[in-house]
Amino acid sequence: MNAPLYDFYDIRHVYRGQTVLSIDRLELPRGGIVGVIGPNGSGKSTLLRLAGFVESPTSGEVRFDGRPAGPFAPEVRNRVALLPQEPFLMKRTVLNNVAYGMQIRKVRANLSERVAKALSYVGLDGREFAHRPAYALSGGEAQRVALAARLILKPDVLLLDEPTSSIDALSAQLIKDAVLKARSEWGTTLVIASHDWQWLYGICDTVFHLLKGRVLGTGRENVLFGPWEAMEAGRWGRRLTDGQVLLVPQPPEPSAAAVIEHAAIVQPYGSGGDGAEQVTLSGLITRLALEKASGAIVASVLIANLPFTAALTEAQVRENGLYPGRTVALCYNLDSVKWV
Repeated sequence: MNAPLYDFYDIRHVYRGQTVLSIDRLELPRGGIVGVIGPNGSGKSTLLRLAGFVESPTSGEVRFDGRPAGPFAPEVRNRVALLPQEPFLMKRTVLNNVAYGMQIRKVRANLSERVAKALSYVGLDGREFAHRPAYALSGGEAQRVALAARLILKPDVLLLDEPTSSIDALSAQLIKDAVLKARSEWGTTLVIASHDWQWLYGICDTVFHLLKGRVLGTGRENVLFGPWEAMEAGRWGRRLTDGQVLLVPQPPEPSAAAVIEHAAIVQPYGSGGDGAEQVTLSGLITRLALEKASGAIVASVLIANLPFTAALTEAQVRENGLYPGRTVALCYNLDSVKWV
């Protein structure tokens, strides 16, 4: 078994007196594609900055390739590249932006050709774009140029923070193609934080969920936010916009986040579970996606204004005639709800 590329030990990271990341142990595999999902403010960007050695954790240790490492350490400086959510381009031409990393590494041979090749990876013609000023680029073009500036380095690790958010569909697809090309051609390890779970489930070897700075599991957990209110018969819940009631056990506080494991959400056509008290809700299938790692089909079901996920087998999808646009009932055991 290959040793992990990253080891995060007893990580605590604090901003302005608030703990934003709390990870006892996390390993990231070498040469794999790792997806990170979670709501805004869950710690995804912080985790990527630590993995990119842009900053150090408040406490704990990040090991890279079996050795402790920190910001700008020589053993990681030329091996890891981070693409932040907001691309930063210098007030220079596209050529000078893409070539900058090579220049500080004192690589000057065939630089124009290398830049043109990197731009081609992201669908940009070097003859058209190389001498264009950065301010003349659209948002999608700027994100692609920023990615090309990382790809030219052929990094061992490429960290991507919401690489396809807030850009046009063509740019998003070209970015997706380019990062997979880096994995297939150079064996680059990819760590991708994204809200596009369908993409992540389709390409990733591993997906995990971050919530309030903590790692929850496979990424298929359903995370539900309050405020929760006391209801009849000592129950607690939240009334949805369509009149349905989302029931939960008594929360530790009204604003707590409830987590329902995907395995506790079952199709109504099969077994109803182990006899524990169940909640059944009606919703609309919005997407079906094949999960690369497990071969399961992950369904996204919209219940009122809340998205749920459920893992299904191919047989369940086929035998029950499930497809986007079909109304289904989802069940979960009340005692399966955990609090974060």
